[in-house]
Amino acid sequence: MTHAPTRTEVIVVGAGPTGLTLACDLARRGVSALLVEQAGALFPGSRGKGLQPRTQEVFEDLGLLTAVHAAGRPYPRMLSWENGERQGEWDLVGGPGPAAPDPTVPFPSVWMLPQWRTQELLHERLCELGGEVVLGTALSGLDQYPDRVEARLTDPDGAERTVSARYLVAADGGRSTVRRAVGIPMAGEQVDPRPALVADLEIDGLDRGNWHVWPKAPGGPLLLCPLPSTTAFQLFAQFGAESGTDSGPDSGTESGAKGCPEHDAEPDTSPEGVRRTVAARTHLPESALGRVHWASGFRPRTALAERFREGRVFLAGDAAHIHSPAGGQGLNTSIQDAYNLGWKLGQVLRHGADEALLDSYEEERLPIAAEVLEISTRLHRAGGVRAGGLRRGPRTEQLGLGYEDGPLTVEARPGLAEDALRAGERAPDAPLDGTTGGAASGAANSTADSTADSGSASGTGSARRLFELFRGPHVTVLAVGRALPELPAGVRGYRIDGGVTEHAYGPGLFVVRPDGYLGLATHDPADLPGYLGRLGLR
Repeated sequence: MTHAPTRTEVIVVGAGPTGLTLACDLARRGVSALLVEQAGALFPGSRGKGLQPRTQEVFEDLGLLTAVHAAGRPYPRMLSWENGERQGEWDLVGGPGPAAPDPTVPFPSVWMLPQWRTQELLHERLCELGGEVVLGTALSGLDQYPDRVEARLTDPDGAERTVSARYLVAADGGRSTVRRAVGIPMAGEQVDPRPALVADLEIDGLDRGNWHVWPKAPGGPLLLCPLPSTTAFQLFAQFGAESGTDSGPDSGTESGAKGCPEHDAEPDTSPEGVRRTVAARTHLPESALGRVHWASGFRPRTALAERFREGRVFLAGDAAHIHSPAGGQGLNTSIQDAYNLGWKLGQVLRHGADEALLDSYEEERLPIAAEVLEISTRLHRAGGVRAGGLRRGPRTEQLGLGYEDGPLTVEARPGLAEDALRAGERAPDAPLDGTTGGAASGAANSTADSTADSGSASGTGSARRLFELFRGPHVTVLAVGRALPELPAGVRGYRIDGGVTEHAYGPGLFVVRPDGYLGLATHDPADLPGYLGRLGLR
């Protein structure tokens, strides 16, 4: 194994979206991390292709959203087929017509990007930040001590070495070696007993302006989605369904499952088998079906780990929760895990925050994972791929998920209106230019970070939006319609009066956590030192 130290601060096992996001966040905080991946290359498939609005906000903060938008596209309209004839178009994401602009939500739509490309862009960003992925390296065991965790790593040649770290994060998927090693149980259920096939393949003669659906195909529904920045389509095919049943990737109905000869059969994931499935269920001739880049069979299931932490080991992503593909929640929830854990590790390792801060990771993320699992399971079982049968909407965008009942949330403003923004919720964006955005001024005792891009320490610089002030690994204090008090080094503060900001936030003092959620909301400056001290900022 090359480039692997014998000691580091954090070991991250698994270089999927979760591990790569966490590694990027740690790198920009100056935390030394070793990211290892058992496979010899990054995951090659398109599987998790939908980036929710909240995930796009995370990627903007991490500095790769421009590349993500350049490589992806909005979701296309669905187009149903029957007997070789077009049956009509409908929207899977959102409803008809564009939504009214909302200045507090900069990225209102789901963005499509194949998972393999998302990982490539995260990897490129990690390298820009000075990190790397050590491929072909497996975790073969670990031991925990009061002050460290020691991981035994095996390289492709079979040589084993031990690396010591303050913490270890399992981002190694649903069959997590780390989770089993530390003995954390995972309970789950089968969402749908019918097997499914997902694959990426080349197709000639099928237009790329729609997501094509054959809901009544013989043997089960089949979908072909054009993948942006490629010439390939993503195939989804369900097995064990009677011809004409209404089911698919957003359905968990049991019609036609029991007693079907295909019910217990695994899909043929060979290139020939993939092409045969498409040819048998669509009007496309097998001669139009080209190279199969990747294929996988699965049965939709959900599962949740009993806990997300064992000593100095944390679970994140699929190692902690497994989702049905319905609603596009799995990858996005996993990225949010990494974003929540990264700043807390940074505050402990770089700012001297008490290790008790790390307890809040499980306390915040486990309830969110349970809620999102319920959403994706309900979506899977709610209906099928018929025209308009099931549309994803605001609940799947993850903008409304927060930590209102979390241990780091302090709402100290009495008498709030029912619809008022509260501590624990996502900190909204707002324009800063012109009269609609208010006037931001000053940064009391703030310290600029060399890895941040958040404007100058003496003011808002060229920032045009609140999110540009938040961008970076720092904590931000907003004084909305209030004087900005003195703040400790490392905290950036801004006073903003009027405009969209005051309309969205209301008057008060707000501590915006590095992950973009409101930690403290108060009118009293005396509440700030104690709260910031919990984050290691004194």
